[in-house]
Amino acid sequence: MSRQSTLSSLAGLSIATALSAVAADDNPEKKPNFLFILADDTTYEVIAAAGMTKVKTPNIDRLYRGGVVFTHTYNMGSWSPAVCIASRTMLNSGMTINRDRRGAKQHPLWPRLMGDDGYKTYFTGKWHVSGFDRKQKTIFDVVKHPRPGMPRQTPSGYHRPKDEEDYKNGWKPWDKSKGGFWQGGEHWSIIAADDAIGFIDDAKKTDKPFFIYLGFNSAHDPRQVPKEYVDMYPIEKMETPKNFIALYPDAAKIGCDIRDEFLLPSPRTEYSVKVNRQEYYACVTFMDHQIGRVLDALEKSGQADNTYIIFTADNGLAVGHHGLAGKQNLYDHSVRLPFIIKGPGLKPRKIDTPIYMQDIMPTVLRLAGAKVPEWVEFKSLLPLLKDSNATHYDHIYGQYLNYQRMVTKNGWKLIVYPYAKKRLLFNLDKDPDEMVNLAHNPEYSAKLEELEKLLKTAQSEMGDTLDINAPPPISKRHPRQKNRRRKKPEPAATE
Repeated sequence: MSRQSTLSSLAGLSIATALSAVAADDNPEKKPNFLFILADDTTYEVIAAAGMTKVKTPNIDRLYRGGVVFTHTYNMGSWSPAVCIASRTMLNSGMTINRDRRGAKQHPLWPRLMGDDGYKTYFTGKWHVSGFDRKQKTIFDVVKHPRPGMPRQTPSGYHRPKDEEDYKNGWKPWDKSKGGFWQGGEHWSIIAADDAIGFIDDAKKTDKPFFIYLGFNSAHDPRQVPKEYVDMYPIEKMETPKNFIALYPDAAKIGCDIRDEFLLPSPRTEYSVKVNRQEYYACVTFMDHQIGRVLDALEKSGQADNTYIIFTADNGLAVGHHGLAGKQNLYDHSVRLPFIIKGPGLKPRKIDTPIYMQDIMPTVLRLAGAKVPEWVEFKSLLPLLKDSNATHYDHIYGQYLNYQRMVTKNGWKLIVYPYAKKRLLFNLDKDPDEMVNLAHNPEYSAKLEELEKLLKTAQSEMGDTLDINAPPPISKRHPRQKNRRRKKPEPAATE
């Protein structure tokens, strides 16, 4: 796959040169800048301009309407219950899910490659890269307010709300006494935006191009924001997802009896899902407001015309879809993400070709005019930016520990649960909410067999040795087991 990536990068060289020339006002000596905005736990559905939910995102919408939108962007999954860390390790190493941790230790990470190419690199917020959580200062030129994987939750933030009375007397998103995003006195999203604005101002003082890595912890729980943002979403106007169910079958056998799933009461109620989605939407809107402040600062600085802006997320989130709360599953709501790139030389449009979020790493390197190292396995998007019909990946693969495997191609999707001994087959074109399992319908036996063969091929390509028909015994040391033994789910700061 690294050979394909290298060939793709070489093929995209002329594209990168053309785009960079536009970015540099026809001066190829002047490199473009990059503002990379990475949200946390933000599903593809919650961009207002996409028209799927009623979330208010006026500033992300500015990017959506003015940039290139990749509508089918995926995260490959995770080797950890903390899906964020696997996603971000793949992103910064450029290597796929079963080789990223080793690659991160053996090769320079993405920001360091940018620095080596002459960029002044800035970082604020969430990093969460395996083996490098406290080493940001060795990777970036300027680091402010590095954060852990999540703000600390509080016991009262779990199993809630059981009913309206429980909500009335319980935890509230605007209660600063609970710490979390409010720890330190100011909301972490505000601080991250303040830092980014400071970086933009500082960048004007140097002759170097800039690479800003703005990592929001939002919309990860605890879902904390000022009250006026929650009030934007009256509970009586909230809706449950179309595929809502009270309990997901075999949750333990697919690795979903973990911390994230404790946020809602079980069985789920429509009321609890509406409250959690209300707070989730509020977090996205509050983050959107901070993104707007950063975009305004970039415009005022006079550097916007020579800057590529990328907005995406590490993974999605269920928040009530399929009776699930977290992202430790391979349904679209949890593996598909928003992805927008806006900048010089790019005409606004939508591209439906499936990609991985981590493709942005070699893409930025090429737009910067830098060499894509041979170890990078993800593909540059430059051919697609030139021609929306260009060939990219044959299929999209996903895995979650040993509990779940997935492959999707041409509107069909197969999910396999090795321990639950189940296959789920979906026709995504007709069933985008993944509600009708066709695996046991004889009419689709050939399609099931086709995708099972493709899944085995994908596993081989990805170095995945799991036998989906005979998985190894579940380890007693598995984090899922530890969470089950806890009387109260006290999350580690890095989940």
